[in-house]
Amino acid sequence: MGTRRIQGELLGLGHRIGAGTVRRVLAEAGLTPAPRRASPTWRQFLASQASGILACDFVHVDTVFLRRLYVFFAMEIQTRRVHILGVSARPTGAWTAQHARNLLMDLGEYATRFKFLIRDRDSKFTAVFDEVLTGNGMRIIKTPVRSPRANSLAERHVGTLRHECLDHLLIYGERHLRRILAEYARHYNEHRPHQSREQRPPLHHPGQAVDMTGRITRRQVVHGLINEYRRAA
Repeated sequence: MGTRRIQGELLGLGHRIGAGTVRRVLAEAGLTPAPRRASPTWRQFLASQASGILACDFVHVDTVFLRRLYVFFAMEIQTRRVHILGVSARPTGAWTAQHARNLLMDLGEYATRFKFLIRDRDSKFTAVFDEVLTGNGMRIIKTPVRSPRANSLAERHVGTLRHECLDHLLIYGERHLRRILAEYARHYNEHRPHQSREQRPPLHHPGQAVDMTGRITRRQVVHGLINEYRRAA
C-alpha cells in the first residue's frame, strides 16, 4: 500500500477518524509507530543540567491590613538553595531587573556556573530582565502558558513556604515580612532536610562530617514556629 493511498484513506474518513482507525490503517501498511525522539524529556533535562540551572518566581502575601505584597525569589536547582531577592507592593519590570543585577553581584564568580534560568511569562519579566542574565551567559527558558509544573521546584518551594511558615503567621507589613523571610530562608538553606539531598540542607557539603555524639539542644526560630535541633558545643 503506497503512501498516497494511505493518505487518501485517512482523508476519506474525515471527521469520523479515531485512534483505532489510524492504528489499523498504519498496521495494514506495515508502518510501525514513530521512533522516540532523541531529545531528552523535561525531567531528564533538569536532572542532567541541574548544576547550571536557576529558577525564579513570585509569591504573594496578604497582610493583616489587606495589603498584598509580592516576594521575588530564585532557587538553585541542584542544591535547592533559595535566594530571597526582594519584597514590594508594586513590583515593576525595572524593579525585577535591578534585583536580577543584585543577585549576580551577590553570587560573584559563582554566577558563571549557571547556564539557564527558568521563568514564567509574567509581564514583570521584561526584555531588560532577560538582558541582565543573558549578558552573564545564561539562556532564558520560558515555561509554557498555564504550565506551573514546568517550574515545579520553584512552585514546590512556594507551597513549602506557605505550609511551614506564612500560613501560620500574621504579617503586618514589608519590614515584618522581610524579617520573617530572612529567618526562614536561613533555616531552609542551612538546617531544613531535603529528601532529594538525602535529608541534608542545601548548604551542606557532601564531604562535611556529621557529629553523632554529644547532647542535643533545641532552638526555636521564625517566632517560635519551627524547632531546630543541633549538637551542643
